[in-house]
Amino acid sequence: MVNSVILVGRLVADPELKYTPNGIAVCSFRIAVNRRFKNESGEREADFFTIVAWRQTAEFVANYMSKGRLIAVEGRLQSRSWTDQNGQRRSVVEVSADNVTPLESRNASGGGNQQAGGYNADSAPAAQPRDDGDYDPFSEE
Repeated sequence: MVNSVILVGRLVADPELKYTPNGIAVCSFRIAVNRRFKNESGEREADFFTIVAWRQTAEFVANYMSKGRLIAVEGRLQSRSWTDQNGQRRSVVEVSADNVTPLESRNASGGGNQQAGGYNADSAPAAQPRDDGDYDPFSEE
């Protein structure tokens, strides 16, 4: 089974960084991805995706990304559901980001200096297990 997503788009707002009660960084943000074709009016439409990044990736996004930045996101689709305050069952499908890479300098999108490269969760020095429901279909359990 394969669950892999690669998106290139622009942040529609500044990322929001929070910490879990255990002190784990989690950052959520939305990106707009232009469709390849134009509508009847000759305009390009966009799809909007919610992205969630964890740990060092979350902190990287919160520190170096801002509204309007063109970024690449590699990750996987994840769904979750909950019951809201009114007792209504809610669900959402979002992208859990493994890698987030800026595709232009901050100057190109109106910011300051740009740190080179992106953040790749696979090259993170910490070897702590993820507690965000990560499942590795290639592990030998």
